[in-house]
Amino acid sequence: MSRTFRIAPSILSADFARLGEEVTSVISAGADIVHFDVMDNHYVPNLTVGPLVCNAIRPLTKAMIDVHLMVKPVDRIVGDFAKAGADIISFHPEASEHVDRTIGLIREHGCKAGLVFNPATSLNWLDHVIDKLDLVLIMSVNPGFGGQSFIPSALAKLTEARRRIEASGREVMLEVDGGIKVDNIAAAARAGADTFVAGSAIFGSGDYRGTIAAMRAELRVLG
Repeated sequence: MSRTFRIAPSILSADFARLGEEVTSVISAGADIVHFDVMDNHYVPNLTVGPLVCNAIRPLTKAMIDVHLMVKPVDRIVGDFAKAGADIISFHPEASEHVDRTIGLIREHGCKAGLVFNPATSLNWLDHVIDKLDLVLIMSVNPGFGGQSFIPSALAKLTEARRRIEASGREVMLEVDGGIKVDNIAAAARAGADTFVAGSAIFGSGDYRGTIAAMRAELRVLG
């Protein structure tokens, strides 16, 4: 079955001194989605952006804003990001006392809901909630920092996640986040991913358009 591939640059690797310009530049260069990595220095050992930054970016682009919450507890901040203009809000099951309730809360606020799986987190959560999800995100690094190397075992996990999505019969995006570059994006796609978060590979390249084009060239033969 043909898949639509999406490139989602993570603003974690952007130049924060001119973040608005970075977002408009990367979308103009051919990206599909703006990916927000939200860290709280509690669930993960880093502190990044909050709803005010999302709110500031929202008027600058019509592209989908994909908010990845690495925060605990998660429910308190869902509404804030929804009001700030998020289109997708995803979270880690370990950060919620009641995963089904958190998914419901996201959807009640008018956003698509995603569930995120760390390298050592079982996909068994999907047995209970895949019928309510719009996105499954497989972490190919441990969360908390940008610029890490891709963990190869994520490929098998992507394949299993794709199998579960296909079995559900639903349209669910399968995103991969961590160490995605031009030289491994095709392997992630072959394993089942359709949405690719790339931070340093794009923002650190000095040529956003060229890098995104090279990624799409790798994906084109698989589409």
